[in-house]
Amino acid sequence: MSTPSPEHNTRPVQPGTQPHGQAGTQTGVRTWLALACMLTAFMPVCMDLTVLHVAIPSLTLALKATGTQVLWTIDIYPLMTAGLLVPMGTLADRVGAKRMFCAGMLIFVAGSVLAAFAPSAPVLIAARACMGVASSIIMPTTLFLIRQLFDAERQRDLALGLWSAVSAVGAAAGPLIGGFLIETFWWGAVFLINLPLILVLLPVLWRLLPRVEVRSGGHWPIGQGLLLMTGLILAVYAAKALFKTDVSLPLTCTLLVTGLVLLLIFVLVQKRAREAMFDVHLFDIPDVRVGSILCFLVSGALAGVEFTLAQELQFILGFTPLQAGIFMLPMMSAAAVSGLFAGFIVHAAGLRAVCSLTMVVTSCALAGLAMTDFAAQRLQAALCLGIIGFALGIGLTAASISIVGSVPREKGGTAGGIESFGYDLGTGLGITIFGLLLTWKYQSALTLPRELQAAAGVQGMHSLPDTMVAANELGGAAGELLRQAGRAAFTFAHRSVLLTSATVILAAGILVFVMLGRRSGNKASKAAEN
Repeated sequence: MSTPSPEHNTRPVQPGTQPHGQAGTQTGVRTWLALACMLTAFMPVCMDLTVLHVAIPSLTLALKATGTQVLWTIDIYPLMTAGLLVPMGTLADRVGAKRMFCAGMLIFVAGSVLAAFAPSAPVLIAARACMGVASSIIMPTTLFLIRQLFDAERQRDLALGLWSAVSAVGAAAGPLIGGFLIETFWWGAVFLINLPLILVLLPVLWRLLPRVEVRSGGHWPIGQGLLLMTGLILAVYAAKALFKTDVSLPLTCTLLVTGLVLLLIFVLVQKRAREAMFDVHLFDIPDVRVGSILCFLVSGALAGVEFTLAQELQFILGFTPLQAGIFMLPMMSAAAVSGLFAGFIVHAAGLRAVCSLTMVVTSCALAGLAMTDFAAQRLQAALCLGIIGFALGIGLTAASISIVGSVPREKGGTAGGIESFGYDLGTGLGITIFGLLLTWKYQSALTLPRELQAAAGVQGMHSLPDTMVAANELGGAAGELLRQAGRAAFTFAHRSVLLTSATVILAAGILVFVMLGRRSGNKASKAAEN
């Protein structure tokens, strides 16, 4: 008599148990095909973090958007994603990652269609918010599904490396693909490009992904989720706003304090609640703490370097967006390739050595990039960019291994939410902090020629675009002198930012080395006691 196939068993699995026939015990072609389809569908979610940057001029004119509306159009997606990542990850622990992933994809498709054909800026903002909700569902559940699909540590680490590569390349390729689509079609095409890929892959994924799922059980306290979401959104928005010059400082500080207070209340509730939404004790695991720090720093460094480098290539060297993207291709390519080797490197050298060494190598490459003349030393620039991409790609994978590999399977959604939050927050704040440093260094480095110091319209220039506008208004020889002064100041500022970043990354590498050393020492002590 034949027994029922485990694929048709939809009962939740209790914490700490492993169902017979679980797909995670298999690593055949079906499992790897499921991973390939899932990561391909995941790519547009990563791209949408950055794809809209090049579309802002076009959609501003088309929708007659105000400056505030433009800022909200850009910020609402990462804000909603960051605010909901952890709640959605813990919800996936309760209801199952497969259902959550497919639901997130459908919401993402609906938001993309609404955004592509938005008749006004408020509708576009609402559509982007919808896409942010979908992103907060998809990002942690992809990591949860990887945790379910792969039980073998080496194969899971390879899968996590591929996830990291897709994340890095997707965010890096966003502006490049967006610029091509806008030039070829119209600004709405940056959203419609998502649809065919997802609609084709979704039914395939529904059949390939396992029906037997590891779940933690219990209820999902929505009140606690709203408390966390509100606190995170307020804190993240206020933190980003503090780095801007055109905001109300008292209001921003009030929002920041309010957000931090709500987060503190949330943590206290989690420690006392009989049915907590989020297991805060996961942060007692050293690997989770280190992985979170590493994920934040790596994603921030990648985004910040791309952001500032793209400006120098276009403003100083006169590159088009497509040419700038091609110039940065070594970093994107190396970040993608490193995911294939990261798991093997971590197993061969150990997590502590890899995490620390990637930070040190990145620091040296950033310093080398700061000393490079991009016009005359393109080979050296390509080498530095390749090293940065490869090292940070391995670092991002190491962060994934550190977080996802150190938690129980039934907590995979929560772990995915923690890592995705670090990645999303690092990307957003990395661009903001690098931009702030660049502006500050530029203002201090800009030295006007003596004959221009008394000229009208050349005071109060905070950035290179301001300087270029003033130079165009002056015209003639005076305008050209001002352009030269602006270019010299920007080049100096960019080099200073890269050197500052190199110092911070080096310090982070030392911190990670010390923290993981304590972990190793604690493990050795426990082993001796036993």
